[in-house]
Amino acid sequence: MTSFSIAESMISIVADLSQQMPAETRFQRLVASIDQLFPCDAVALLQLRGSVLHPLAISGLSEDTLGRSFMVEEHPRLARILLSRELVRFEADSELPDPYDGLIDAPNMTLHVHDCMGVALYIDDQPWGVLTLDSLTPGVFDRIDPLELRAFVRLAEASIRVAALIQSLEVQVRKENEVARLLASDIGRSEMVGESPAIKALLDELDLVANSDLAVLISGETGTGKELVARHLHAGSARSEAPLVYVNCAALPESLIESELFGHTKGAFSGATGARTGKFELADGGTLFLDEVGELPLAMQPKLLRALQAGEVQRLGSDSYHQVDVRVVAATNRDLKQEVANGRFRADLYHRLSVYPVQVPPLRERGRDILLLAGHFLEFNRRKLGLGSLRLAQSARTALLGYSWPGNVRELEHLISRAVLRLSATRRQTGGVLSLGADLLALPAVDEFSQSAGSEGVIPMQTAALGEQQTLREATDRFQSELITRALREKAYNRTATAKVLGLDPGNFNRLLKRLGIDVEKMKREV
Repeated sequence: MTSFSIAESMISIVADLSQQMPAETRFQRLVASIDQLFPCDAVALLQLRGSVLHPLAISGLSEDTLGRSFMVEEHPRLARILLSRELVRFEADSELPDPYDGLIDAPNMTLHVHDCMGVALYIDDQPWGVLTLDSLTPGVFDRIDPLELRAFVRLAEASIRVAALIQSLEVQVRKENEVARLLASDIGRSEMVGESPAIKALLDELDLVANSDLAVLISGETGTGKELVARHLHAGSARSEAPLVYVNCAALPESLIESELFGHTKGAFSGATGARTGKFELADGGTLFLDEVGELPLAMQPKLLRALQAGEVQRLGSDSYHQVDVRVVAATNRDLKQEVANGRFRADLYHRLSVYPVQVPPLRERGRDILLLAGHFLEFNRRKLGLGSLRLAQSARTALLGYSWPGNVRELEHLISRAVLRLSATRRQTGGVLSLGADLLALPAVDEFSQSAGSEGVIPMQTAALGEQQTLREATDRFQSELITRALREKAYNRTATAKVLGLDPGNFNRLLKRLGIDVEKMKREV
């Protein structure tokens, strides 16, 4: 490392301060510069939200790290760094557990001993987060000049300040404080994890409509996280201080739906021993979330329509009306347009609910978000079961990315929970790292899933027989070529549509075609 390279990198980072770019890009460039200039194997930038540290940018750590969160009270090294305004270093023989054990991308990922150092980052004299450096080689940090590293720390703080200022100008009408409060109080349930183009487009659309009073109809397959979308809409609205009231239309007996929505008076029906306030009144001033609205009986739909049109509700057994101010967000996994055509759903109610329709993408279209979500659920289950370091083996990552997830995010969440439970029951942790492999995931075989999920638009595929002399790379290339060829034929050789169904970025897909030697134009001519 030369003084010239240090100066050159610092000039580049300073130049970035005057450029408008996404915060994540700014932070990643900063982390990459530190990783390149200083002798280390991993760098991480984590932001403190409440008592939890969230990774914003990483270098040298496994991809699923971005989906994790680190509770400060559970990680003494991170706690010690936060409590100091100076550089904090942990020697190779430190007895304190390292939060990144098993997460560094290296041939030997079950490392237990390495050098670690970090520094707390302060903005306006308040702790903002931490910057950490890890090395697989004990003693390597002896070569770091503290003054040079401090200079980069100051640049990091400047980058964070610039990113915050830009963000505040761009989103000044959004309820950032309420969203932060909601995430802190409901961590693991309300946070929308993902970096894929599909999820970013969804978040942009939600931010656009959130602060309006338009009725929103959320559509999507089972398990995609429609309730999470409703929570995000409410948190970003002007009604965020008022209640978000949840109603599952599919879980209520038909005889109780009217009472549940509109309330009843004492004696309105057999068993009504007292008056009850309905969900519409409870949601007054806030948001009413009608989940599985497509299951609402036809007989109930005109009464719901009246409440939406006039803002009036009538308790069962009462002659008077109550005026309510409610924003309605509905969700369904049905095709309501088709339900209207089949006479199972009122057209006027459909149009009233779908003023602003939102489609939640299935997990198979979210690419490597699968690993971020897996890391998120791993961390949640690790804390719940009181485990130490926990990592995804490479075999598990490959299996997760190769599966098409008919049950979407909910299926992934349940699968990770089961796998961690199996891991904790069968393998004891003795100060090391527990590794979750593909065997513990117990994913269905590829061809079994294809048969069950073909109706969902997933390309059926067969497991290729492996020759005895075939290498893993050859087998993988052969499998990818067969799958892509089949997908191209299914999508009439449309590259964009094929990339989408395979969960790939179009640019990466074109590079993969070139590497595998697949000539799409030639395939079209041969048809």
